Amino acid sequence: MLTVVLGLAGALFYGFADFLGGLASRRISALRVTALGAISGVVLLYLGTFVIAGEWSREAIIWGALSGVTGAAAIALLYACLAIGPMSILSPLTAVTSAIVPLTWGLVTGSQLGAIAYPAFALALVAVVLVGFVPSKEAVRPTLAGLTMATISGMLIGAFYILIDQTPDDSGLVPLVTNRLVNASIMITLIVVMAVVAARRHVRSTDAPLAVLDGTHGAPHALAGDPAPGAPGRDGLLRASAAALRGGWRGGLLLGIGCGVLDAIANVIVLIGLRVGDLTIVSVLTALYPAGTILLAALVLRERIATLQWVGLALALAASAMLAAA
Repeated sequence: MLTVVLGLAGALFYGFADFLGGLASRRISALRVTALGAISGVVLLYLGTFVIAGEWSREAIIWGALSGVTGAAAIALLYACLAIGPMSILSPLTAVTSAIVPLTWGLVTGSQLGAIAYPAFALALVAVVLVGFVPSKEAVRPTLAGLTMATISGMLIGAFYILIDQTPDDSGLVPLVTNRLVNASIMITLIVVMAVVAARRHVRSTDAPLAVLDGTHGAPHALAGDPAPGAPGRDGLLRASAAALRGGWRGGLLLGIGCGVLDAIANVIVLIGLRVGDLTIVSVLTALYPAGTILLAALVLRERIATLQWVGLALALAASAMLAAA
């Protein structure tokens, strides 16, 4: 029961972080929000080590650093595929893949679960797809490149859970601190390099289609529509990277910091869930993170929740109840 609660709580906090990141991305560059979130997350998690003591062992540092590398790679691929679109397909594809990878790993490595857990997993995966569905006015067929990048991004996000699950139980928050340090270093370097390339190619700094890019788990949730038909997507990363070093910070500074704080809290919740519970349950439930985003969007922005998303939320609750009884 506790594992289910922690998994759902982690999903909600990831979703809340994505919501703030989406609002911030409407005011400043989405990549700049990513950098803000990564830095604020590092500070919060480091301060957290004084509250939740942990051993700075070689295993904790290595596994945490590896998870940071996979997270950075997932973010890069995620941003590239969402710039191509369509988000309505690629976003849920990434989410469901991120759940399938650790689920498969857990089952292969011998997770012992009751018989009711397996139909619950199937129900939860369907819920992930429906909850992560982004309504689109025009149907756009995804390209092979977009599908490939979305799938690999999801696999890398799933690898994050597997790698963090390998960390020693006595390491406290050390793996998450290491994760954020590596991830932030890579992402800030990427922003600077891409901005320089964009400047040399004279690419305009107009933001690419907005998508929330979470600094660690790479959770995507579009708060803007798909690219217009025929609009070029290959320069989207360059445009956003150029914008990341231009313009003011004040418009989205606090929102970006809040995004990082909430994401760091979500990471702590998930880490606790992995240590007290089962990888398969935590990873599948955490993949429902878009639920937190669409709920806040409905409450704060009065955005309409699509019928399929309501169905997904209902299925998620049903799956959670089944997993709690497993």
